[in-house]
Amino acid sequence: MNKQLHRLDLNLLVILQYLVEERSVTLAAKRLSITPSSVSKSLAKLRQWFDDPLFIRSPQGLTSTPLMHRIEKSLPEFLNLANYIADIRDTEKPRGLKFRLMMEAPLNLIMLHDLSLKILNQYPESNVNVRDWDYNSLASIVAGDADIGVLGRESYHKSKESINALPDILNFEVLFIDRPLAFVRTGHPLLSEKWDLTNLLKYPHISTEYGNRIPWAFDDVLHSMGLTRNIQLSYSSFEQSLLMTSQSGHSLLTCAPGYCQHYVNEFHLDLVCIPLPLEPEIYQQLDIPFLMLWHKRNAYNSKTRWLREQIKSGIANFVNP
Repeated sequence: MNKQLHRLDLNLLVILQYLVEERSVTLAAKRLSITPSSVSKSLAKLRQWFDDPLFIRSPQGLTSTPLMHRIEKSLPEFLNLANYIADIRDTEKPRGLKFRLMMEAPLNLIMLHDLSLKILNQYPESNVNVRDWDYNSLASIVAGDADIGVLGRESYHKSKESINALPDILNFEVLFIDRPLAFVRTGHPLLSEKWDLTNLLKYPHISTEYGNRIPWAFDDVLHSMGLTRNIQLSYSSFEQSLLMTSQSGHSLLTCAPGYCQHYVNEFHLDLVCIPLPLEPEIYQQLDIPFLMLWHKRNAYNSKTRWLREQIKSGIANFVNP
C-alpha cells in the first residue's frame, strides 16, 4: 500500500543522507550537532516507514540494503531540490503579488504617504491598489477583496461605529488614539466671540461621513445634552470638508480628528484648529481609536504580516518622531 508523503517527516531524509555519507550513527550525529540517540531514533522511524532495515552493521560500518541502494540514487537529487526551494523563499521576492488597501483620507496622505513606494521597493513586480475608506470598505475586507484597512472608529458607547461593532472575523490593532477638533477659517466671526458650545452651534457645520452616517459621535453626545448641530453640507472625506471650510465668503465650520491639523499645516489651508469646548469627561467620550484591521484568515499570511509591520512603523514614526 502506498504511503502518503505528508505523513513522513522530511527532516528524517536529511538524517538519512548523513547516514549514507558517514556510514556511522555517531559521525552522523556529530555533523548534525545532535545526540547519537536522536539519530538512532530517527533511523528507527525510517525503518518503520520503509518497512526495511535500510542499513546492516558490518566491520566497515553501516552497509546499505538493496532498498537503501535504490533510495541513495534519488535522495541527493531530492534534497538538492528541497534546498533550492528553501533558497528561493529566502533570496527571491515573489512576483505578481497584489496589495489592496483601504485607508482613511487624509491619514494615508499624512502618515503613510510613502507606504506604496515601500511596497514596490520590497516587491518590485507587485501591484498596489489604495482606496479611500468608505462605507463599503469593511465589507470588502470581510469578503477578502482587501488586505488591510486603516481607519478611525468611535469610542462613544452608543455609536454604531465603535470597535465593539466590528465583526468577530476581523482582527485589529489600535495604532493611536486621537480626539476631534474644530476647524474654523481665519476671519470667521466665531473667532472673535466667546469659545463655547452656544456660539459653536449657532453657525452652520460641514460634516464628514463616518461609515454611512452623516451625524457621528459628537452629534450623539450633543443629542444627549439636548443640543444639535445645524449640518448644511456633508462630504465623504475629511480633506474635502477641510478644503471647503478653508474657503472664504461663508460662515461654515467643521470638526475632524486632530491629526488633520498636520494636513492643514502641510497644505497651508487658511484654518484655525481649536479643541472642542467640552468638559474633559465629555470630551473623552469622543476619543477616536485609529485601527489597522484585517481578516483572521490572513493572520499568519507573510505578505499581510509584513504589510502590518510597515504600517505600524510608519504611524509610530509620525506620532512619536
